[in-house]
Amino acid sequence: MHEKDCIFCKIVAGELPSAKVYEDDHVLAFMDIGQVTKGHTLIIPKTHTKNIYETPPEVAQEVFARVPRIANAIKEAFQPAGLNVLSNTEAVAGQTVFHLHVHLIPRYGKNDGFHATFEQHDNIASEHLGELAEKISSKIQ
Repeated sequence: MHEKDCIFCKIVAGELPSAKVYEDDHVLAFMDIGQVTKGHTLIIPKTHTKNIYETPPEVAQEVFARVPRIANAIKEAFQPAGLNVLSNTEAVAGQTVFHLHVHLIPRYGKNDGFHATFEQHDNIASEHLGELAEKISSKIQ
């Protein structure tokens, strides 16, 4: 499915250029135009799906099955010290293109330009983790 106003659908259709890294019948990987670090690559399904919430399992399987292969190619090409695998879902989480995409961001050191921080919330006590887990678990279909 192709969404006419989706920039990534236009890249899949060949209507917009990209620096292609990998392509098969289900997936396209290309260089992110806004390189956070050298080798920053996006992996997208060729089928339009807005984000992880709306992605059918079979589409997710195709996308995520390619992650290790492409990540290892990045590792071999650029020898990063590590790699972040990231997908933003909805604007509040930083999603700006509403077509599922997975970022592979090579990491070269603490000052390489990428800043991912996680702050632990002390107001969520460890004794409540079971309760939180149960709330999620009860919603898995």
